Order: sequence, then structure tokens, then C-alpha cells
Amino acid sequence: MSELTDTADRPERAFLVAVQTDSISKVEAESLVNELASLAKTLGLNVVGQAFARVRERNPALFIGSGKADEIVAAAKAEDADSILFDHTLTPVQQRNWEKLADMKAYDRSELIIRIFASRARTKEASLQVELAQLQYSLPRLSHSYSALSRQRGGRYGTKGSGEQKLELDRREIERRIHEIKEELKDVRRSREVQRKRRERVAMPRAAIVGYTNAGKSSLLNVLTKAEVEVEDKLFATLDPTTRRLDLVSGGALLLTDTVGFIRNLPHGLIEAFKATLEEASDADLLVHVADASDPEVEHHMATTDKVLRELREENGLEEAVQPRILVLNKIDLVQDPGFFDGWHERHPDTVLTSVKSGAGIAELHEAIERGLTARSADRNFRIPDAEYAMVALLHREANIIEETREEEATLLRCRLPERLETKFEKYRY
Repeated sequence: MSELTDTADRPERAFLVAVQTDSISKVEAESLVNELASLAKTLGLNVVGQAFARVRERNPALFIGSGKADEIVAAAKAEDADSILFDHTLTPVQQRNWEKLADMKAYDRSELIIRIFASRARTKEASLQVELAQLQYSLPRLSHSYSALSRQRGGRYGTKGSGEQKLELDRREIERRIHEIKEELKDVRRSREVQRKRRERVAMPRAAIVGYTNAGKSSLLNVLTKAEVEVEDKLFATLDPTTRRLDLVSGGALLLTDTVGFIRNLPHGLIEAFKATLEEASDADLLVHVADASDPEVEHHMATTDKVLRELREENGLEEAVQPRILVLNKIDLVQDPGFFDGWHERHPDTVLTSVKSGAGIAELHEAIERGLTARSADRNFRIPDAEYAMVALLHREANIIEETREEEATLLRCRLPERLETKFEKYRY
């Protein structure tokens, strides 16, 4: 009787490689490889083992020494791995050499993140951004795909082999498609710019939620605005900015936008995917920076968020942000170390401690958001004629009303006015 075997496709079994260099300490390398494992699990890979490689002199062929490379391949094969996944960027040549040496797939953190983005892209813009990143990443690696074909020669003496012809045709096709996508993205962004200008005409203040991936930004948006944005305990659950109305305790309202999370060593090709986040953050009257209190690397993640925002601004020729910020330390219910909060407020004053799951700190966050919106405001006195009463309604939505009285055919208000509305109400001042 023949033995039955399971023919179902199994999840890809990945063996991870962390790299320690003069600029990357052992502690940081361990942190990065743990994050790499989370990224792999997000994509559905089965992590079967890991190795650390100390690199003193970089080997152009394999990045690490050949002896250590042989050890890694042996360890990966012993774990029946399907692929070797590096936390350090591999050049096309290094990737090709590793696959030849190990006789299995080899790729790096950049390709893994691009694959995650591809699996999660839902909107047209996100899909275009991911396709652009995939094509830009694959273009220098085309020669690897046709290395076997390039040895086949055909036609008259001196003509290119079929592999070389195929390579050249594919390169032209990819370059053509890259140009098409960039043009399509311009159209999509123009459409988003129109939508943003419509929101500006409503004259409602705007706040943007930023932070490291999986810090709980979407969950916070849902709790604050009663939205139903999809939430998962995975990295990069949100790829597209989502805007919802938040009603304030004072009676006003603002538009609150959830944005894609940041991560260390972001692939350069995915910078395009963060431009929407940058635009929302740049135009916001207030930034709500969310950090995960339960993550041991929380302060490094906070620094990464600031660093990536700064780099995105520099790349797009924008000045440093000057809008007020609120730091929200989320998931406090998951903190195991009782001494974690010791000294936190000395290092990060005015932090709001929250737990979306238990509801702790949400009321305090509402108050902090209202204070943040008036942080750059000044007390002003206005006399608004009854014929222009719509401006009174605008002040009730946008400003902090301190005193309101009536006189014949006019309303007198003393209020704290957001700086961006100073010019609009200048003619009503008295």
C-alpha cells in the first residue's frame, strides 16, 4: 500500500541573517533581526532559524567572508529552509552569488518590505507606488533572470544571444512602464490635492497621526472618531492615509488623518509611498506622534519617526515642521516592567499615556488635542456684523471662544484664534 503524502504548499521557510559592522552594534543587530522576523511573519513566512555575521572587511562577492557564508548555508539547509533573508542590503551580484552558493532563494530587507507593501496595496495610488518600487528594484537584477539564456547564441556570427536580446527588450519595457507609472502618480496626486483643497475650504483644523509601524495609530483613530479602519497586529496594516472627523469637547471639530507607519532602513524605492503621509503631516495644524510603550525599542522607534519625517522633508525641499506635537505613549496596559515609566516624563514632558484597548488616557488625549490646536493662538477681539454671521459660526468651529456679547447689528467676541486664520479675520479686529 502506497504511503500518502501531503502535497499542500507549505509556507516559505526563511533563515535570517543579521549583520554586525563597525557602524551596527551587536545590540542594534539583534534588534534589527527581531524586526526582520516580525516583517517575515507579516508576510506569512515561517522563520526557522537565524545567524549573526560580524563583518570587518566587506566582501564584494558575498558581503561577508566565504567561510562564514558556508556556515550560514549549512545552517539554513539543516533547518530545511527555502530562502535566506538578509537584514543588510544585497547588491544584485551578491544576491546572485548567494543563490548560486546556497541553491535557494536569497533576498534582503528591502525586497521583503516591498513584498509586504504589494500584498497590502488596496487603492490605485498604493498599487502604483508598489509597482514602481518593484520595477526599480528588479531593473538592475534582470541579468540574473536571464543568465542561462544569455549563453544561448543564435543567428549570424556577431549577433546577440537570445538571452541578451530578451534582457534588452525587458529592460526597455520596464523603463517604459516606470515612466508610465510616474505620470499616473502625478494624476493621482493632483486628484488628492483637489480633495485637500476642498477640505481647506471647510476651514476645519487638521491633525495627522504619525509613528512607527504597528504602534496603534489606526486603533487610536477608530477610538477617537468612531471610525472602522481595518486594524491588524501586523506591520504596515495601513498603507493609505485615512481622514475622519473628530468632534471636540468644546463643540468644535477637526479632521484627523491616519498615516502609514515608518520603519528603520526603509527601501529608497518606497519613498514614493510615503509622500502622501508627508503631505498630510506638512499641512496639519497638529501632529499626534504615537509610540508603542510595550516595545523595548520604543525610544529608537520615536527617533526613527522623527528622522524619516526630516529626511522626507529634505528630499522634497520642505522646511522643518513648526506645528505643535503631542506624544502619545500607547499600549501602556502591555508594559511588563514596573520601572518602565520612571523618568519618562523627565525625558519626554507632556506625554499622554493611553491604552486603546482599555480606554485609559483617551479623555486626557482629547484635552491635549484641544490644547495643541490653541498652542500657537493669541487672544483677539472681533466685531462681526450680523450680515456676515457665517464668520461667527467659523470662529465657533475653529477658535476657543472666551467671551461673546451682542451690540446693535453685530456680535462681539473675544477668542483665541489659530494663527492660520489671523489674515482672514484681520478686518474684524477692534
